[in-house]
Amino acid sequence: MHPVINTDDCIGCGACADACPMGVIEVEDVATVVDADSCVGCEACLGACPVEAITEIAED
Repeated sequence: MHPVINTDDCIGCGACADACPMGVIEVEDVATVVDADSCVGCEACLGACPVEAITEIAED
């Protein structure tokens, strides 16, 4: 699993990056997945996002 950011909905607040224990997400203007391979699928970013701009997809 790894997060996918809907950049049209993202408000750039940084809550997802703060919640991620693995440093998978960074925020400049909007959130960006910078290290998808490190994602452990904990979904902390999903719960932290106030505008529900994050989904997770399973890797094949």
